[in-house]
Amino acid sequence: METIIQLFEKSVEQYPNNPFLWEKNDGAYIPQSYKELQTEVHLLAAGLFAIGIKKGDRIGLLSEGRNAWVLSELGILYAGAVNVPLSVKLDAQNELKFRLQHSEARLLIVSKNHLSKIREIKDELDFLEQIIVIDEDVELKPNEIYLSSLLDFGQNLSDDDRMQLETLWLTIEANDNANISYTSGTTADPKGIILSHNNYTSNVKQASSLMDIPPSYKTLLILPWDHSFAHTAGIYSFMLKGASIAAVQQGNSPMEALKNIPNNIKEIQPDILLSVPALAKNFKKNIEKSIKAKGPKVERMFNKALDVAYRYNGVGIDKGKGSRKFLKPIYKFYDKILFSKIRDNFGGNLKFFVGGGALLDIELQRFFYAIGLPMYQGYGLSEASPIISSNAHHRHKLGSSGFLVNNMDFKICDDQGNPLPAGEKGEIVIKGGNVMKGYWKNDKASAETLKNDWLHTGDMGHIDEEGFLYVCGRFKSLLIANDGEKYSPEGIEEAFVHNSPYIDQCLLYNNQDPYTIALVVPNKMAIQTYLKSCGLSSNTEEGQVEALKLLQAEFTAYKTGGIYQDIFPQRWIPTAIAILPEAFSEENKLVNSTMKVVRDKVIHYFKDYVDYLYTPDGKNFINTKNKETIRNF
Repeated sequence: METIIQLFEKSVEQYPNNPFLWEKNDGAYIPQSYKELQTEVHLLAAGLFAIGIKKGDRIGLLSEGRNAWVLSELGILYAGAVNVPLSVKLDAQNELKFRLQHSEARLLIVSKNHLSKIREIKDELDFLEQIIVIDEDVELKPNEIYLSSLLDFGQNLSDDDRMQLETLWLTIEANDNANISYTSGTTADPKGIILSHNNYTSNVKQASSLMDIPPSYKTLLILPWDHSFAHTAGIYSFMLKGASIAAVQQGNSPMEALKNIPNNIKEIQPDILLSVPALAKNFKKNIEKSIKAKGPKVERMFNKALDVAYRYNGVGIDKGKGSRKFLKPIYKFYDKILFSKIRDNFGGNLKFFVGGGALLDIELQRFFYAIGLPMYQGYGLSEASPIISSNAHHRHKLGSSGFLVNNMDFKICDDQGNPLPAGEKGEIVIKGGNVMKGYWKNDKASAETLKNDWLHTGDMGHIDEEGFLYVCGRFKSLLIANDGEKYSPEGIEEAFVHNSPYIDQCLLYNNQDPYTIALVVPNKMAIQTYLKSCGLSSNTEEGQVEALKLLQAEFTAYKTGGIYQDIFPQRWIPTAIAILPEAFSEENKLVNSTMKVVRDKVIHYFKDYVDYLYTPDGKNFINTKNKETIRNF
């Protein structure tokens, strides 16, 4: 067992002059070595010690990916405190306020792009004493200091205090808390995942059994650095091996940073990139756009080359085997004249992507594999620090989530928690050094998820005969967006039903799709009464449209400009809504004996509605199917 401090100190000892961090300022990427970062980390820890930070104190960190992010996290840990990494996507009033208040954060380290959010709510935070501002081109307000001032405090720490601090960080234990990482729950109750030093160091070592990262390797860390996948697979996995990570060149907005990614890739020439489905789709779209721009002849040739590559590659494990070997010469030809040119746009050194966050569509995997930039699917969750399995360069099978990390116990269980035989589908359950300590100030949720040290993931899966894990759905009801972000829908569903006399039941659904949808059971009697008061009938087109406008207004109230706009994050408010002809009941087996909705059965039962809602017609609330439901009242 090891702390993050010990991990970093060892890497500094082994690779003192290797670049660890790359950041672009004034037109060029400048490296910062392991040794240079260590010097700053020690100063920051000393600065935090100087202002009275004690072991176990929580400190929030709200910033884009940059050198100061890693410096801040390590400085916090060396001071014996706990980092609360915060997503830059969080809104101030609901999400940020809850996390900072719930974690009882004494300080917040923040970049200038997000300073206004914290200024908006700081007076409502009982525990927050000071705001540490990373950038110096902003004017400070009361109770704010620059990050550089903390480094100065550290520089001026007395010898006695410095000895006390060094004693402190030498006595930090592997099981001490390192992070409280908040997952998206309902807005009333997001859960704070407590991850220890040992959780991270264990998972980094487990992950290193999946693939090797030589010290010469670089990555451009495109994903948010607070994202558990980027945090472990990026920052700490590269740190363990003496390799280096580069930050995306930031601008004044997320869109500006996004536009910098293609150039930054060419400048850094990464060996590996971490990806999520939304990013993969964007890369694919840009590749196809540039091929199309070269004219129909090149486009036809590209499509033919893809077809050959798909047949030659198979699912990876059978690449070039059997009769496929006869395709090798023509595949190599297309690779030389077409695919290699595409790879040049990714810097020329890129060996592969590792995909996480959510499951990558197999067609996306086949596409990137064909052009010689494989996107190896992995699987994990924040509660597991997060890496559980992954495909790798030396062993992979498209469509699977790869093979399991070393030094982790694993079983597939039925819904009663009983282990199932190999090959059968059930809940993925794991035990190991990477499993979280529990949820911060939430014993009930901890007891439901952790049973005898086994983490019940809520995800369904099975292992095939070759040892590859397939993740195939969820026991839990979480919505999962196409970028891997997760959210518990119950709060939104309950609000829709509770706040509207016209809605009886509601179920939200998003399984790595572009948007969330809602399946809604209307209160027929209340709607009929309303139509009657308007002199209308559900039998007429006019009546149907009026009824649907009435229902639509109930949902619009939760969108920007509506009376409930601030209750839930906008991204989870449904984009498309089906008004169902039938309630969820015991008769159709859509609710169980305790009257709890059986989500998977509802989705299967109303599959035609689900599919329809992901079409252009389905997105229009006043659509044919919804009118038909009203007509049949």
